[in-house]
Amino acid sequence: MYAPRVFTSMLGALLAFAVAAYFMSGSLLSAFLQTIVCAIIIQVGYFIGVLYMIRREKQSMGVGNGVETGAERRKRDMLGQDDLHAGAARNLPAGDS
Repeated sequence: MYAPRVFTSMLGALLAFAVAAYFMSGSLLSAFLQTIVCAIIIQVGYFIGVLYMIRREKQSMGVGNGVETGAERRKRDMLGQDDLHAGAARNLPAGDS
């Protein structure tokens, strides 16, 4: 989601809501308070939506499902826990053949 577009869309929706609330209630204070509550509800919904997308992305990547990620693999390699056993190096002839 592109942040400026989200903010302008949210401001447009809040402006439309404020105008509608003012015409329905006839009170500027009431319309203002209802618009503030509406803004809070929109932000909570946006936050929940972002959390849902992050969770869905993690599940599609296999995080937490027993599948090793690249970062986990690099950490394990640095600690020397890579399940690779160092054996004797083979003597290979070095030449330009």
